[in-house]
Amino acid sequence: MRALVVAFVVAVLTPLAAFAQDGEAIYKRRCAACHERPADGRTPGVETLRSMPSSRIVRTLDFGAMMTIAYQLNRAERDAVARFLGKPGGDPQPRAEAFCSDRSVSINTGVSPIWNGWSPSPTNSRFAPAALSRLTPEQVSKLKLKWAFGFEGDISAFAQPTVIGNQVFIGSTGGVVHALRADTGCLQWTFQAAGSIRSAIVAAPVDGRNALLFGDLTGWFYALDAATGKEIWRKRPEEHEAVRLSAPPLVVDGIAYIGASSWEESRALNPEYPCCTFRGSVTALRVRDGSVVWKTYTIPQAAQRTGKTASGVETFGPSGVGIWSTPTLDVKRRRLYVTTGNNYSSPVTATSDGIMALDLDSGRLVWSKQLHPDDVYNSACSTEPKGPTCPPGSGPDYDFGSPAILVSTTGGRELLLAGQKSGIVWAVDPEKNGEIMWETRVAQGGINGGVQWGMAADGEQVYAATSDVVVIRTPTARQLDPRQGGGLTALKIADGSKAWHAAAPPCAAGRTDCSPAQLAALTAIPGVVFTGSQDGHLRAHSTRDGSILWDVDTVRDYKTVNGVKGSGGAIDGPGPVVVNGMVFVNSGYMRFGGAPGNVLLAFGVD
Repeated sequence: MRALVVAFVVAVLTPLAAFAQDGEAIYKRRCAACHERPADGRTPGVETLRSMPSSRIVRTLDFGAMMTIAYQLNRAERDAVARFLGKPGGDPQPRAEAFCSDRSVSINTGVSPIWNGWSPSPTNSRFAPAALSRLTPEQVSKLKLKWAFGFEGDISAFAQPTVIGNQVFIGSTGGVVHALRADTGCLQWTFQAAGSIRSAIVAAPVDGRNALLFGDLTGWFYALDAATGKEIWRKRPEEHEAVRLSAPPLVVDGIAYIGASSWEESRALNPEYPCCTFRGSVTALRVRDGSVVWKTYTIPQAAQRTGKTASGVETFGPSGVGIWSTPTLDVKRRRLYVTTGNNYSSPVTATSDGIMALDLDSGRLVWSKQLHPDDVYNSACSTEPKGPTCPPGSGPDYDFGSPAILVSTTGGRELLLAGQKSGIVWAVDPEKNGEIMWETRVAQGGINGGVQWGMAADGEQVYAATSDVVVIRTPTARQLDPRQGGGLTALKIADGSKAWHAAAPPCAAGRTDCSPAQLAALTAIPGVVFTGSQDGHLRAHSTRDGSILWDVDTVRDYKTVNGVKGSGGAIDGPGPVVVNGMVFVNSGYMRFGGAPGNVLLAFGVD
């Protein structure tokens, strides 16, 4: 059966792969109309493109100004276009003045302060206790910018930093891993990955040294030597062309647990694309060599042919149910919990838009709880009229982008908390196969609404920031509503009742195409919860009543410590990291109308 599945996938993808080898043909078909005779003053002409390194063109297609156009191109097609247009060779090396005088890297993951991966704890609470944060509510109002680091050539900054003592590790949209000093931002080494890095980096001991573990948005997973940045190994946990690894791994006892999501939802914008065949998975790899311990798919059966579109393009299903976030660890039950995405194509499955519990040692499915049924959606459903691969009765795209949080209530009961794009926060019982204990609506919800990338919990309350971005459409324009969207809500963990709600301040007067939506993951410390906004503001709220203790607008130009031209923009995706009296946050997110930017900002108290 496996041989038949492999043969089927090869048969489906071979025409695309063969066509992808001819970069000139792809350029003429997809790109030439705009770049041969640019008329808007912003689109670069073909001669400008020919002066650029091919690596820069690929980056622009992946997560630059051209990403919405390039969604329809697979990776091989993007590479071929870049090779046809661009010059060979990579981007320039960092400036000499960017490097530390002492470039040595020494870390000890057994001591604090340490924020290693998505959350300081494997329960994914995103709570930094006092011993880690070393920042009080009284000190928060005194935070000042200590340094800014610029990511050369990027227009988005969305990889969360990992901080271990005085050491920072962070990836970039350009696929570069940087080792930095936390106190100064000076550079120690860099490593170039194959694709953009959204994942936070996880440090883990192996064979007498520390390995840095992370994935990229082309589906590669890496282990680097933390001291030197040299590659130890790289593996591809999934072979599907459109796979992306958007979340940090969870590492337990020498095993890295990796969730896989996909670009295929966007590939469906191409009416010639045979949608869809990807299925989400969790893969357990040994840290020492990348060998597979086990793999579990979120859809047990491989996709089968389901019919044809009106133009004769074959369709497939079931598909989708990607995993966008980090697995959550349950030590007592030796389980992993993963939240799941929507189906891309019919038929629907019972594992989408919910929580799956997997046995830590074998990957066996223990239970799953679907929190919104019949959610089949891909990007062809976002166009007007809808594309041919949009399934009938599509939507509402209420998948989970944020991980579950495992908490204990004051009565000793354990709960899994999950925030959904529907605008609902759920509490389910991990001991009773995900039985719903309470549910509370905190937002209206929608395709780009509800809870997006992550909540935070401090033991008494769980905090949920919401997007609910509003788009104003006219016959000739599309812009964001500067007054609607966002909001931060504190819920009592015991019963889901609302402790308080803080409305999002509207965008500043004169700020164009701006939204107060709050999509970024939250971070909590004792007495304070930090939230980032689409309008570029980073705010600290009191956990007592939601009042704002500190507010900084990151949308401005910066003099960076590495000499790169730096600017701030929207804060989206991973949230701030608070370690040893400092707050680290990326600023810049080009998608969904967000302002571009390319800086890592470090705030501290004098």
